[in-house]
Amino acid sequence: MHATSGRTVRDLRRENRTAVLRRLYFDGPMSRLMLGPATGLSSGSVSNVVAELVAEGLVEEAGSVDSAGGRPQTLLRVSPDSGRMIGVDVGETRVRVELFDLTLTELARTDRALPSTGPRTSRYDVDLVVAHVRDGIAQVLRTAGVTPDRLLGVGVGVPGIVAHTPDDGAVVHGQTIGWDAVPFETVLRRTVDLPDTVPYWIDNGAKTLGQAEMWFGAGRGARSAVTVLFGSGVGACVVTDPLRPGRALEWGHLTVNVRGRRCRCGARGCLEAYAGAEALLARWREAGGAPPAAADEETALTAMLTAAYPAESGTVPDATALSVLEETAEYLGAGFADLINLFQPERILVGGWAGLQLGARFLDTVTRYATEYALRYPASRTSVGLGTLGPEAVTVGAALLPLDDFFARGGRRPETTPSTPAPAWQTALADRVTP
Repeated sequence: MHATSGRTVRDLRRENRTAVLRRLYFDGPMSRLMLGPATGLSSGSVSNVVAELVAEGLVEEAGSVDSAGGRPQTLLRVSPDSGRMIGVDVGETRVRVELFDLTLTELARTDRALPSTGPRTSRYDVDLVVAHVRDGIAQVLRTAGVTPDRLLGVGVGVPGIVAHTPDDGAVVHGQTIGWDAVPFETVLRRTVDLPDTVPYWIDNGAKTLGQAEMWFGAGRGARSAVTVLFGSGVGACVVTDPLRPGRALEWGHLTVNVRGRRCRCGARGCLEAYAGAEALLARWREAGGAPPAAADEETALTAMLTAAYPAESGTVPDATALSVLEETAEYLGAGFADLINLFQPERILVGGWAGLQLGARFLDTVTRYATEYALRYPASRTSVGLGTLGPEAVTVGAALLPLDDFFARGGRRPETTPSTPAPAWQTALADRVTP
C-alpha cells in the first residue's frame, strides 16, 4: 500500500530559497524587482525569501541602482562570509588543499608532493595521501584563522571510479594507482580532525573539473559539454545539465589500438597508454629522446614540448619529440571523435596541467583529426577549446561539491534526522515475522 506523495510547504520554501540563492550567486548582484522574473517567483515570495536569507546572513546589500521614475533599487548578493569550503585535489604528482569563502575567493592553499619515483603502489600509498589531506586541511584552516564549524563541507577530487555505499560512504576504485576498493571517506573521517557534522563529498577529479568549467569557465552558457582532464593519465566528464554534476567517464581506457601498448591499468591499447603525460614521456624515451634526468613529469613534459616546438627562430625541432607528439595528436583526435559520436556535445573542453600545455601547442591538429574521424553532422556542431580556469580547476570543482549541496538545501546545513517510532502494527507483529 502506497501513500500519495507530493511537495510539502517546506519543500516549496526550500526550492524558492534555492532559486534565489543560485540566481544571486551566478548573476548577482540583483534587486528584488529583478529576482522576480529571473526566478519565476511572485514579488511576495521574493520578499519573504530575501528577508529570511538576509536575517540568516546568507544575503547582504551590495549598493543600489537607479530605477526608471522611481526610488533606487537596492542590490543584493550572496554574502562571501556566510560559509567556507575546502577543495582537495588528489592528483598523481601532489595533493593540493585550498580553502575558499562562499564566492570562491581563495583564503589559503597548500601543495604536498607525492613521491616521483618508486613503485606506483608506494607512490600513491593510501596512508600517505590521507596524511597529506589531514595535514593540508589543518594548515589551511590555521593559516586563514577559520574554525571547522564554519565549513559547509570538504570536497575531494580523486583518480578512478568512486562508488557511494551506505556503510562506507565513498569507496575509490583507482586501478591505475593501485587503489582497490579503498573506503576513502571512512579513512578520512577516522583520520582528519574535523567534527562529524562536516560532510565529505568525494568524486572523480575529471568530474569536479567539469563542474568548475561549466559553472565558471569555458563551459558557461553551454547546454552540454565533455571536459577532458589530462595529467599523468587521461579522464573525462560528460555534462548534460549545466547546473548539475556531470558523469565521470573512464575515457582514458577506451581501446584505440587493439593489442597495442600495455596501459598502466593492465589492458592493451588504451588511449591513456598513448596520450597521458606518463605514456608520452615513456614513448619519447623509447624512440630515442632524452627527457631531463630525475625531472618530475611537469618539467619533463615542458622540456619535450620545447624540444619539439623551439621558441627561438632557426633552432631545429627535435624530430623524435615532434614525431611522438604528432602521433599523439591523431590518437587524441580519434578519442575526441568517439566522444562526439557518443554524446554529441556542444563543446569539448581540455583541462589539467598536461592538457593545457599540450593544447596550447597542437589543439588545432587534434581538432582536425577529430573532424576526420567523427560523423560529419555532430562534428560540425561541436567546438573544441581549452578550459579557462587553469591547472587548479580540479580543486575549485571539488569545493563546488559542498556548495552545490548547500544551495540544493536552500542555504541550510544538513540536519540530523530525528528517530521516529515504528508503526504499531510492526511492533505487534514483530514476533510473527520469519527472519
